[in-house]
Amino acid sequence: MNPQNKIVWGIAHIYASYNDTIIHVTDITGTESIARSSGGQMVKAHRLESSPTAAMMAAKKVAELALERGINGVHVKVRGPGGHQGPQAPGPGAQASVRALSRMGLRIGIIEDVTPLPHDGCKKKGGKRGRRV
Repeated sequence: MNPQNKIVWGIAHIYASYNDTIIHVTDITGTESIARSSGGQMVKAHRLESSPTAAMMAAKKVAELALERGINGVHVKVRGPGGHQGPQAPGPGAQASVRALSRMGLRIGIIEDVTPLPHDGCKKKGGKRGRRV
């Protein structure tokens, strides 16, 4: 903490798909990048990029860099793939990365879901009768 116990806030943008987890910490305005890392930078195997373990390691790295730069509290914005075709639910690394950020000593403020939602744009794939399983 700072000498006067003042919290300096940042924003942790967490993109968690089923293929990778990307964690990006910016200042409170969202314009200046402070730290970023991904699950793919932490593990060698492609299948492990989205795993909770890789997400925790990436979050640890990002938290260390953020604390170094003087940020000791973050508002978390979790995002899944979403949109027209993608799943609305975030991947397995989302929860693990939030927990890791908190364990590293960062104060967690607001946790918000910012997954993009379609406003009835293009026609979904699958034909007239949908996907028949």
